[in-house]
Formats: sequence, C-alpha cells, structure tokens
Amino acid sequence: MAYFKHESAFVDEPCTIGDGTKIWHFSHIQKGAVIGANCIFGQNCNVANDVVIGSNVKVQNNVSIYTGTTIEDDVFLGPSCVLTNVTNPRSQVNRHSLYEQTVLKRGCTIGANATIICGVIIGRYAFVAAGAVVAKDVPDYALVIGVPGKQVGWMSRHGHRLSFDNSGVAVCPESGLHYKKTSEQVRCLDLDEDSLLPEGLRQGTKPYDTFRVG
Repeated sequence: MAYFKHESAFVDEPCTIGDGTKIWHFSHIQKGAVIGANCIFGQNCNVANDVVIGSNVKVQNNVSIYTGTTIEDDVFLGPSCVLTNVTNPRSQVNRHSLYEQTVLKRGCTIGANATIICGVIIGRYAFVAAGAVVAKDVPDYALVIGVPGKQVGWMSRHGHRLSFDNSGVAVCPESGLHYKKTSEQVRCLDLDEDSLLPEGLRQGTKPYDTFRVG
C-alpha cells in the first residue's frame, strides 16, 4: 500500500512517506522530509526539509511545519496553527544553520490558530487550546490556554479535563481510564503512555457536550 497524493500537491524527492498517508490539495512535502504511515495533511500544508513526523499524525488546513521540528506519533495539529524555528528572525540576518528544535511528543494536540514558539517540548497528550501562544515547555497531559499560554489543568488521552480526588486520582468520563497526579506530573494508571488505545476506545460515540460539567 502506497501513500496518496492529490494531483495539486507536490512531493519533492528524495523523501520518505509511509503507507496510507494522504496529502491533499495544494500541499507541499519538501526534500528530506520523513513522514510515517496513516498521516493526513489537509489543504495548503507545507512540510519543510528534513522535518521528521511519526505515524497517525493529523495536520489540518493551512499548517506549515518548518525545519527543526520533530513530531511524534498520534499528534493533532489544528487548522492554521503556527510553528516557528527562529526566536529572533530578521530578514537581513541569515540563520538557516541555527534553526531551533521543537518537539511535539506523542498524542499531543495543538489547537486551531495556536502558536508554538520554537525551542520547546510539548509533552505527551498535552492539550494546547485554540489561539494560545506557547513559549515554554509543556508537561505531559497538561492543558494550556491563553496569551501567553498558561497551564490551567490536566487532560485525559481522550481530551477531557481531569478532576482529581483527595488521593490524586481522576477518571476520564469518556474512556473510564484512571490517572494519577503526583507533584506536578500525571500518568495513566491503566495504560502505559507508549501503548495504543484498546480497540474499543478508539471510536468516539458521544458528542463533547455529553461530558461537559456545569
């Protein structure tokens, strides 16, 4: 099984693209990019030279992923979110050899129109809300909102805010998975962070408002 490329998209050679990946209208994959299997790139996306992207990554419309970015498996990039690779860009100063590294860890979500300033690590299953501006590292499972981005809570792997009891345990209302908070760290008690979701938990069946509290 090969990848799919819309006739209006461009894929430069050489690059590596995994089976089942789909590249839609007017998108451009540049030379040296490495992309895993079963990814989706929406309309008008750009993947720059030597970017590394894992499998099952969803990139919505109008997203550019610049050199210096590493994206692990199962990441979601919302429409028109922004990634950068130079903290202090100047048109008169060439910093092509000084691109800063940004890492989006497994399962994290970057919301629509959010901006990730380069040189940070977004933790596993972290959730950056729409429109947020993030300029520092984000812990695993953290929920970050606002300008500048601030952590206001924790999120489950299914994208629900977690409420911890006196023993530091929370239950995701959708999946039933249990999470434990110790100090400023959250871990799932039922699944290793590197494990795939069980088959029965991979399909959403109820709208978000079903789980909303208050």
